[in-house]
Amino acid sequence: MTRRLLGAAAAFALGGASIPAQAQDFVNILTGGTSGVYYPLGVALSKVFSDKVPGSRPSVQATKASVENLNLLQQGKGEIGFTLGDSLALGWAGDEEAGFKGKLDKLRGITAIYPNYIQIVASKDSGIKTLADLKGKRLSVGAPKSGTELNARAILSGAGLTYKDLGKVEYLPFGESVELMKNRQLDATLQSAGLGVSSIRDLASSVPIVVVEIPAAVVDKVGSPYVKVTIPANTYEGQTTPVPAAAVVNYLVTHSGMSDEKVYQMTKAIYESLPDLTAAHAAARDIKLESALTGMPVPMHPGAQKYFDEKGVKKQGS
Repeated sequence: MTRRLLGAAAAFALGGASIPAQAQDFVNILTGGTSGVYYPLGVALSKVFSDKVPGSRPSVQATKASVENLNLLQQGKGEIGFTLGDSLALGWAGDEEAGFKGKLDKLRGITAIYPNYIQIVASKDSGIKTLADLKGKRLSVGAPKSGTELNARAILSGAGLTYKDLGKVEYLPFGESVELMKNRQLDATLQSAGLGVSSIRDLASSVPIVVVEIPAAVVDKVGSPYVKVTIPANTYEGQTTPVPAAAVVNYLVTHSGMSDEKVYQMTKAIYESLPDLTAAHAAARDIKLESALTGMPVPMHPGAQKYFDEKGVKKQGS
């Protein structure tokens, strides 16, 4: 009887000890709306982790993107998430106006990925050609408190505009914004995403569009972390000339509760699988090992840092 009880106790102890390790195997990837760039890249990451990270059980969750992802990571309700750099900095600071109830002190960086281009697209019929032309017009600025919406506030402010100057503000995900534009219920949409985002490609193939310039002076006024970029000609149907715009870097982040080894394996898998990510979305072409630490606004996770130390990658920017 004593031996049986001891055996049962040992089995229970071993079983209990295995629970944290087993839980660690689940990798919930927090993305964005299904018509954006985060989601298809998250699906590609899921396959990469499944193939190359021993024992991992990845899943992909569609979300409202940056702000929601960061709050979920802080709560331990995800293992890796996509985010815009400005949202990440505001989350680390605990900016309540941006959608954070307190400092998200458990966030840890994995890597910088590609820049999000802030793309303002109007229907040709709307007559919108410049940022000033948005006055009195109907604009969708992304889901409330999303990274895209934070970008919208910043860019409009740089142009001397507020939401009060607009005819109507819609807080909608990319796909829904496009449907309203097709139905002439919306004049323009601001979408913060990688180049060639499917929602704008869909719009451009349905109605004539104008990609609205974000002048260099506006980007300079908004300042860091925004940078001046150009949307190349023919990125979208009917867009025959290059268009000056603004961009902000995207990051992959995790939380402090993730094991060093698991994060090391995930980081290694990402950089060994860049062709697979590029096949999922062209935006991944801009993921470069040498710029992996650029401007990271939160502490690096030790597991990711170990990988970059091995590769001799140094931090750039601030």
